Amino acid sequence: MRRGGRRSRYNYWGDYYEYRPTIKAKGGIKAQSKRGGFGESWWAKRWIATLESFNIGARLGRGRSYARSGQVLSIDICEGAIKAKVQGSFPKPYDISIKVKVLADTDWKKLAQALSTQAIFAAKLLAGEMPREIEQSFKDAGLSLFPEKLGDLQTNCSCPDWSNPCKHIAAVYYLLGEEFDRDPFVIFKLRGISREKFIKLLAAAGETQKRRVAEAERTRGAAPSVAVPPQPLAADAASFWSGSTLPDDFFGEVSPPPVSAALPKRLGNFPFWRGTERFLDAVESVYVQASPRGLDAFLGEAKPGAQSPARANRQRPASRRPGITRTRQRG
Repeated sequence: MRRGGRRSRYNYWGDYYEYRPTIKAKGGIKAQSKRGGFGESWWAKRWIATLESFNIGARLGRGRSYARSGQVLSIDICEGAIKAKVQGSFPKPYDISIKVKVLADTDWKKLAQALSTQAIFAAKLLAGEMPREIEQSFKDAGLSLFPEKLGDLQTNCSCPDWSNPCKHIAAVYYLLGEEFDRDPFVIFKLRGISREKFIKLLAAAGETQKRRVAEAERTRGAAPSVAVPPQPLAADAASFWSGSTLPDDFFGEVSPPPVSAALPKRLGNFPFWRGTERFLDAVESVYVQASPRGLDAFLGEAKPGAQSPARANRQRPASRRPGITRTRQRG
């Protein structure tokens, strides 16, 4: 059946609706995954598994397509809730809301006390990694890290699709899974606490644990530890103002870094990246080109407006002072 030159369809309940093609979004958030599954870490995959357990059929595939093609325009995450906008087949983007059941403050304090007894948990969390054993700590405290049942999640979309979750909600789910890879504390935020608040709880719980250990040692009659007094600095004004002569090899061997863009790689991917190329792939090429130029500038060989030759494989000691005449090959 056709009406007004457009294809028409009937939904599961027999209601007539007019088919509209999806409007291509501009400047939307694009998934880093181009094929296959979403998320690399176990906690990201667990979040995706929650979505896929809803059995929404073909809408999952369309949701993946939306996430990869940049149809999601924005995602705002706050404690216990997500707001998003997704471009669909109507000019006005659809409004998405996802509410996650949050844990009470007393629950988080109890969890922090349990985790403070295992230093490895705090170390991994601070390093941006979610220890797999943390789920057992949640269970021991009578809690769950991830939503366990459909009632723990409330989703809504302003699109005309009666299915909930729809493909627009699914697209937001997939992008959230990739965000979990970048920052594992996102799942904590959705469960009702920010990274900063939880770190403070861990610190407070750690101090409480230290006091308990110290009290136990005093009770057993252990010898108290003696603090070493700080050593004063030498009061030599002449040495302070004049300094001392630096050796020629003070900087040691200077060479381009063995790993390009080490700091951005340590920080991880940019949150909800919108570019057509992966963020780290884009900045790494800039670092590769900048390293030899920085080496030339350090050695005093850079010329304004001149293009530096590639020296990625050359190593030169810092003792080679600027101003030495060098013969360069041209061409």
